Amino acid sequence: MNTEHNTAPNLPLPPTQVSPWWRVATYALLIVLATAVTTTLSMFEQFKAQIGHLQTQLKTTPQIRFVAVLLDDKSAPALLVTQDPQEGALQLQRLNAVKEGREDSMQLWALVPGQPPQSLGVITSKAATMRLPAKAEALEGATSLAISVEDKGGVDVKGSVYADGGVDATAKAGPMRGPRLPYLFQGALVRKAL
Repeated sequence: MNTEHNTAPNLPLPPTQVSPWWRVATYALLIVLATAVTTTLSMFEQFKAQIGHLQTQLKTTPQIRFVAVLLDDKSAPALLVTQDPQEGALQLQRLNAVKEGREDSMQLWALVPGQPPQSLGVITSKAATMRLPAKAEALEGATSLAISVEDKGGVDVKGSVYADGGVDATAKAGPMRGPRLPYLFQGALVRKAL
């Protein structure tokens, strides 16, 4: 009698245990994944904080709407004028050494084609930089700015001169006298896109 069975040859059995290297690799990948998630969240929070800081800085940074460089009779830059709509003021910076005399004042004018010059104020300081209160509406339609030399205190435009020498161009009372010509400095007014 033949006791041979139809059995498969003896094959090695597959390992029943997982290699320890797979476990080490799995733990290492989990640590890398956790680090990546933490780093991403941290960077996201940092970016949010930076964006908030930059937005705040943008709101507090002066925005220039109008710019003019007034030139002297030799076409040399004499005065830089900028207007910040948030502050409602003109910032003036002298670019040369010309200063008014003791009995004179320099007065800034907005020149609108077809209209009489509109006073923007009297420059009372002999400092290198100064500010004049002026709303953006005072510059609407103006194509250039000019400086005239007037008697101390400037031209009494429409009857209202402030104690500090500034002029109220919106007052309705009193006669209007224009600037003394020729202008000392003059230049084109450029409206800058914000």
